[in-house]
Amino acid sequence: MTPNLFGALRGTRCGLIIGPCLISCCQIRTCPVSVASNEWQRRIDRAEEVAARYPSAAEILRFYAAVARFQAEFYRELESSEWIEKAASSSDPFALWLDQKVAAGLGRLLRVVEQSGPGKLGEAARELASRDKQSHLQLLSAFWENTFSENSGNAPAAGTDDFFARAYLQPYAVGIRTRANLRWSGPTSFVCPFCKRKPGLGVLRPLGEGSQRSLICSFCLAEWEFRRIVCPACGEEDPLKLPVYAAEELQHVRVEACDSCKCYIKTVDLTKSGLGEPVVDEMASVALDLWASEHGYAKLQVNLLQL
Repeated sequence: MTPNLFGALRGTRCGLIIGPCLISCCQIRTCPVSVASNEWQRRIDRAEEVAARYPSAAEILRFYAAVARFQAEFYRELESSEWIEKAASSSDPFALWLDQKVAAGLGRLLRVVEQSGPGKLGEAARELASRDKQSHLQLLSAFWENTFSENSGNAPAAGTDDFFARAYLQPYAVGIRTRANLRWSGPTSFVCPFCKRKPGLGVLRPLGEGSQRSLICSFCLAEWEFRRIVCPACGEEDPLKLPVYAAEELQHVRVEACDSCKCYIKTVDLTKSGLGEPVVDEMASVALDLWASEHGYAKLQVNLLQL
């Protein structure tokens, strides 16, 4: 990673530069199915663009682009499937058992990873491809059914199985969310109001003369409003315990840390880079994760690539 990235890192106490957000209810950013389909292509385009600009993140982003191409294709196939419509019509779609038909295409993702992934992940893909379809269904079902237990400490640790299951099932989860007639109103949620997974990153979007903070789900990619001066891991509200760190080379991506629970989440500030794509730009700033780890902070939730 580029050494000068860390040399330029600066810290601020967020309470000294922004005021508390008065939002007390959670609103969800939703989008039509066709718009969601276009979002996959936008992520692919952004990954290729940023990979060309930041050599230190190029390998990661090119691999992500390969995975996202599979996800985009899978998502288009899901748009006309009967079983996703059935799941979306349920009052609690993420609590349903995983349909065995969903697992049928896992082999295609494994081939993508074999061809484009780093060595060890490619080896894991080959090993998984050698298993029968029932084993594939068991792996995917274990991840899917942990939707409601991951926040109680019963979920498996992040690793290759988590990557394969999350990467494969993410288009399915997004498809259900975009079709389901789900609404949320109530106190700001610390987990996704739809699938109950932890947030993977934050985003600051322009709002009037300032910005509005939201969290993005690590699984179904739902986005919901979240109070500005609150730790999404433990609920700490003291501004002096919520430092924010950024780097000169990636000024629109920042580490939002908590000195109470020693967790952090990265936030993409779209008021500084309107062309940014939150999911991709969070991955591109892997150097910030290394810095945070070296300084004793643990990431609230690893991203799709387990970083």
